[in-house]
Amino acid sequence: MTDTTGTEARTDRQGAIVAAFMGLLADRDFDAVTLADIANRSGLSLGDIRAAFDSRFAIVEAFVAGIDKAVLDGIDADLADQDTKERLFDVLMRRLDLLAPHKTAIRNLSRAAMRDPALALALNGVARRSQRWMLAAAGVEVPGAGGMIRAQGLAIAFAKVVRTWLDDEDPALARTMRVLDEELVKAGRAAKTLKSVEQLTAPLRSLLCAPLSWRRRSSSWGGATPERDGPERGWRGDDFRDPKVTPV
Repeated sequence: MTDTTGTEARTDRQGAIVAAFMGLLADRDFDAVTLADIANRSGLSLGDIRAAFDSRFAIVEAFVAGIDKAVLDGIDADLADQDTKERLFDVLMRRLDLLAPHKTAIRNLSRAAMRDPALALALNGVARRSQRWMLAAAGVEVPGAGGMIRAQGLAIAFAKVVRTWLDDEDPALARTMRVLDEELVKAGRAAKTLKSVEQLTAPLRSLLCAPLSWRRRSSSWGGATPERDGPERGWRGDDFRDPKVTPV
C-alpha cells in the first residue's frame, strides 16, 4: 500500500466515523452516543476509532473542521469587491447551508452544552478557532490578541444566529438572515471601537512590554528569562466567553 493509498484510507475512515457520530447525535443526546455505538454504525472496530480520534470531542472538532474547509473551498471570488459585512454575510449563510443536513444533531449538541459548562467552554474554543477562518474568508485577518477578540466576538454573534436558525422553519430563512444582518452590524461597531482602543493603547502597551523584553535579553542578572510559548501575552481574546456558544 502506497503512502497516498494509506492516507486516503485513513481519511475515508475518519469521514465514516464523523458521519456515524453525527447520525447518532441526530437521534439521541450527546451523552448517550457511545464509542461502541459509533463503531457499530460506521462498521469499524473500536481500535479503528481509537486510531482515528482520541475522544468523542475530537470527532466534533473534525466535523467542524470539515465544515470550515467546505466553506473556504466555496469562497465566491465575485464578492471580492463587496464590503466586509457583505462578505461575512455570504460566508456565514454558506456555513448554515452546509450545516442544514445536521440541524437536529447540532440542536442536541447545543442542548448538551447548556447543561455541561465544561463542554460549553471546550466548544467555545472550537467556535473561536473556526470563526478566525471565517474572518479570513471575508478578508479580515488580524494577528495577536486583537484577532482573538474579533474571533470570539464573531463566535458569540454567530451563536445567536444559530439559536434563531435552529427554530426557523421558513425555507427562505428570513428570520435567520435578519438576525445575522443585525449581529454583523453590531460586530462592525464593536470592531471599530476595538480598533480605536488598540490605537490609543498602543504606546502604553509598548511601554509595558519593554521591561519584559529587556529582562529576556539580559544575561547579567542571573540569566535570561525564558520566553514562554503560546498566545501573545497581554490583552486576551478569550476573556469574553459565552456559555451558549455553539461549535458551528
